[in-house]
Amino acid sequence: MHIGILKTDAVRPEWVPDFGEYPDMFIRLLQADSSVSFSVWDIEEGCHPSESEIDAVDGFIITGSKSSVYDDKQWIRDLEALIQKLHAKRKKMVGICFGHQIIAKALGGEVSKSDKGWGVGIHTYDLDNAPFAGADDGQLKLVVSHQDQVHELPPGARNVVSNAHCENAGFVIGDHIFTLQGHPEFIDEYSEVIMALRYDMIGADRVAEGRASLQQHDHEGDRVASWMLSFLAS
Repeated sequence: MHIGILKTDAVRPEWVPDFGEYPDMFIRLLQADSSVSFSVWDIEEGCHPSESEIDAVDGFIITGSKSSVYDDKQWIRDLEALIQKLHAKRKKMVGICFGHQIIAKALGGEVSKSDKGWGVGIHTYDLDNAPFAGADDGQLKLVVSHQDQVHELPPGARNVVSNAHCENAGFVIGDHIFTLQGHPEFIDEYSEVIMALRYDMIGADRVAEGRASLQQHDHEGDRVASWMLSFLAS
């Protein structure tokens, strides 16, 4: 299987030795399957797959980003056009955090900042008929880091992940789009450094809650990795 990664942000240079770039995080997450190969396109830098490259991959992962999908940036507008093209071709897409939100916006949904504030640490989500093996046990725990949310799903989308903080935390469209607000590719230590960096922005109480959640819950990124691999291979 050949997976394309659409990179929409860069890790802070001082963190790269410890955590790698965002595509590296996904490659580590999915490398349990040694038959999987990867190609990366830096969307922020204007790099897009050609038609032949689109045809050559089994599906795409759209990464998270510190940008908001409603920012007035050319690369975001270009990414929306690419998503619309891939959707028309029914090409497999997995959107994570910003990727989840930009797919929603590109296909007619609405995204904005939430009045519920930041989601940080590990959140527990309810699953609702998520079409993946082992997704029938009711809940999923994932690292999160976001203030924006999908407030209205795009036409044809079915919400499959939610909690009190984020109602639309994951959706599917047909058999070719799967999104999550949470970060299966993050590890606890990366969640911690992001909270420390954004401490004043997030707020002391919310950071304290997030840090406590890292001690209280186990992040289930590997579980989502199996869903992603199964979805992209199907």
